[in-house]
Amino acid sequence: MRSRFSRGLWAHPDFVRLWAGTTTSTFGSLIGYIALSFTAIEFLHASAAQVAILGACQLVPGFLVSPVAGVWVDRLPRRPILIVSDLGRAAALFTVPLAAAAGVLGIWQLYAVSVVTSVLSVFFQAAYQSYLPTLVSRDELLEGNARLSATASVAEVGSFGISGWLVQLLKAPGAVAVDAASFVVSAYFIWRIRQPEPPVERDADTEHFWREARDGAGLVVRNPILRAMALAECLSAASERTITTVFLLYLNQELGFEAGVLGLIFAVGGVTSLGGAYLANRGTLFFGGVGRTLAVSSFMRATGMLFMPLCAGNNALGIAFLVANQVVTDPFWALWEIHDVSLKQSSVPERMQGRLFANFRLISFGFALVGTALGGVLGAVIGFRATLFVGVGLMYGASAVLAFSPLAKVRRASDASIEMAGAS
Repeated sequence: MRSRFSRGLWAHPDFVRLWAGTTTSTFGSLIGYIALSFTAIEFLHASAAQVAILGACQLVPGFLVSPVAGVWVDRLPRRPILIVSDLGRAAALFTVPLAAAAGVLGIWQLYAVSVVTSVLSVFFQAAYQSYLPTLVSRDELLEGNARLSATASVAEVGSFGISGWLVQLLKAPGAVAVDAASFVVSAYFIWRIRQPEPPVERDADTEHFWREARDGAGLVVRNPILRAMALAECLSAASERTITTVFLLYLNQELGFEAGVLGLIFAVGGVTSLGGAYLANRGTLFFGGVGRTLAVSSFMRATGMLFMPLCAGNNALGIAFLVANQVVTDPFWALWEIHDVSLKQSSVPERMQGRLFANFRLISFGFALVGTALGGVLGAVIGFRATLFVGVGLMYGASAVLAFSPLAKVRRASDASIEMAGAS
């Protein structure tokens, strides 16, 4: 009997190398995100304002550089961009434990490292999402994204389980070194990919940076399917950051949940995400096509988020609500993300994919900033729990946009490609 690991994309050595690299870096990044914050809080005794600035340094630069990243990813081979982005992030992060060991680490260095890694992460994500369609066939995109998402979920479980111990044993700057090392490993595996990329079509006489950037934005604006997905992304990103801004304050400060208990509950989401990745790899199931799958999964993840503000006490019922949040939200979040990325990859010409994904990342960053501000203001004015209900309402709005848009009628990714060709 053939092993399951000798079938499908597991038998594709270059996909396995990409999978190994991205899984390693995902695992390290989740640890590094926590470790960088603890470096500021515990090692440098940063104030609340300094921690907030650190968070902004991890978000704002990516927002500003997204249009630039999209154009360059479409102009250049993607694999070298992936390798340089990985090695650049590794070099920036390694300065943290080195400076800490030398006794010269300061908060401004953490700001600078966050800016560099934020910018390089945008280039990596735009190149990575555009690179996968050059490595596997269009028919294998759903399987590829599902397998990558499944292992990212495993990495999430593992990182939640050991990040605290690493920070405690290695101290926070030492845990940052683990993140840096993961990017070196990722670069090594991507460097070992042997399948050549198709040549990039360029015309130096007609190239114009801002026109190319405008064409990428126009692709999203003109096409009704992408336009609906962009509007849903606006609401979803604002919702997610509104909730993220206040939910720990609500659960910890108002309800009194300890960090260790919350860590165990949140790890449940990594396990249940595997279910969403498994379902995505089986196709669109009973939802009647990719469009309805996106709409239904968006609705269900909003329903799962509703359990968070329904949690009103630090007791058995409250814990049950938080576990229900992880059990419902995370698998449908994975299902939505896999089909969302696969649809974009399948329906857009290769020469436009870098700009497409960069534009969606620009939208995500921009409305994440809006959501952060909204969460901060509403949290102070109407309270943390009421703000969580507002965030959930925005997420239901995103599902309504998908359900009542032309996207709901799309059964296969190829259908969206035909409509896009007609609209361009």
